[in-house]
Order: sequence, then C-alpha cells, then structure tokens
Amino acid sequence: MRNHAANGRARAVQGRIAALLELGAGFNPEFSGRENVYLAGAILGLSRAEMAERFEAIVDFSGVRAFIDQPVKTYSSGMYVRLAFSVATSVNPDILVIDEALSVGDGDFARRSFDRIMALKESGVTILFCSHSLYYVEALCSRALWLEQGRVRMLDNAAVVIAAYQAELDGVALQELRAAEDVAPAAPPATPAGSGSARIVGIEVSVDGLVGRELDAMSGESEVTIRVRFASDPALPCPSLAVTVAHSGGAMVSSAGSVNDAVPLSRAADGRGAAQIRFPALSLLKGDYWLGVYLFCERGLHVYDFVDRFALLKIKQRGLAQGLVVLPHVWEPLA
Repeated sequence: MRNHAANGRARAVQGRIAALLELGAGFNPEFSGRENVYLAGAILGLSRAEMAERFEAIVDFSGVRAFIDQPVKTYSSGMYVRLAFSVATSVNPDILVIDEALSVGDGDFARRSFDRIMALKESGVTILFCSHSLYYVEALCSRALWLEQGRVRMLDNAAVVIAAYQAELDGVALQELRAAEDVAPAAPPATPAGSGSARIVGIEVSVDGLVGRELDAMSGESEVTIRVRFASDPALPCPSLAVTVAHSGGAMVSSAGSVNDAVPLSRAADGRGAAQIRFPALSLLKGDYWLGVYLFCERGLHVYDFVDRFALLKIKQRGLAQGLVVLPHVWEPLA
C-alpha cells in the first residue's frame, strides 16, 4: 500500500486497512456471491490465492453457502450484509475503520459479528470507530476525537471527551417530550429468545411495593425496585442487565449496569433468568423521570434487547434542594 505525501514524496505504508462503512458497497449485483468475494478481496489488496485460503471460512461465517453461486442481486438484504461483513473482517487488517456498524444482521449473526470485532480488537488490531453512541465510544475506545464542522474540538482520553461532549449537549435547549398520556411505551416481547440472542420477557417497576407504569415517589424516602425477566440462548454466556434514568426533558441522569457493578447474573438451564435492582431512599429530586431497561451481552457492550421509557416516576420532595439528584454529603461546622 502506497500513500503520496503532500510534498510529493511517496511513503510506503506497510499493513492493511479494512473498513465497515457501507457494507457491500464494492459488490457487483450481477456477479455471484463467490465472484464478489474474490472481487472484494482484490479491492482490499489480497491475491486470489490468499482469498482462496479464506474462502471457506468466509462462506461458513456468512451462512449463505447455499446461495454462494447465485447473483447477489437475488440475495435478501440480510444475506447481502452478512457476506459483505464476512469478507471485510476476514482480511486480517492492521487497522479496522468502523462507521457505526459495530454489529450487523440479527439474532445469531449479530452476536457473532460483534464477537469477531471484539476478537480483532483484543488481538491488537487498531480500530477507528466513528459513532454517535457515547456509551460505545467510552466502552470501546481508549482515546476519542470530538469533531465539529470539520474542526477538532477535543482529543483526549475517551472518558474525558465524552464528559465534555455530554456537558455541551446538556447545555442545549432540548425539545419537550410528548406528554406521558401521549406516549405508549411498547411492552416487552413475551416470546423466548432465538438462537444466538436474548430477549426481555417481563419488567415490573414498583415504588414502596406499589407496582405500576406511572408511579409517585418521595425524594430521599421512597424505594424503587425494578424486576426484569429474560430469556436467552443457553449456548451463550449469561447476559447482563442495565437500567437507565432519564429526565423528562431528555437528559440522561444516571444508569446502573450489572457488569459495571461486577454483579454476575444467573439463569436456569433453559436460558431463562431474572434479576432486580433496588434504589433505596431514592436520591432523585422533584420532577418526572423515565426508566429504561437494557439487556446486554456478558461484557455489557452488545445490546440484545431494550425497552426505553417503560415506566414514569413522578418525584416530589420536601425542602428546597435544587437540581436533579441529592449527592451524599456531610456538613461540618468549623470553629
């Protein structure tokens, strides 16, 4: 691979760069899947012999073997994406560029695509990840670059940049969400999880023992409990859970995840499990807050399922404290 510098002098660059941008952008719809695999390999800098060595593994991972000699224009969108992803991640890149596509497809393939990207990261591949998901940027990246209108706003440790970016977002006036009576959060699915996936099958939110979807609570006094039931593929590691608390104005207030808290979940042999999280003496100050539930993989990164804005907490308070939460504190009079 050769790159021409601005001063006109050529510099040799050793290594290979692969990208997960618009998957399958280089595919010719008239060519068969087999022909497109070799074509994509050539574009990525691999010889025909090198692609022949990888071909069986690429086809096996994609799951389109029965259609590999048919024109890709006859493929479903899912088949097309699976084959393109398999090729892009099978070239042993030194640098992998990802534009949002952290995992693709659905069910079993979504999980396997995520695992492959994580395996590349853990093997030492440099990953350039472009995303609007602050959670994924902080979870996956050691450093982050904040760009605004083509200019560098900040380059630093990922957590530092995320905090600064979130602070600016919170300073921007947010549109009011629809009133609670106009919002009908979807109930979680009640079907078992398929192969390679997991699903939320039940959520129950209670305040001081009273169960509901719109609940009154007293700041600093009420106990909020969220119980979650899930179903998962028993062949996969047990999933993890997280809950989110968002102000009705749109700002994320807090979150809690079983992985981050180092609390492993358990489940039955058939893949079904349940867990609950309690918030004693709720520290939220007056206002309306939405609760959401997320079902993640065992690493707390790949999202299997989520139910956003499942329940609304209407918080009242005693006293004149301002803000969103009461932080633990101690007053100490000094002589």
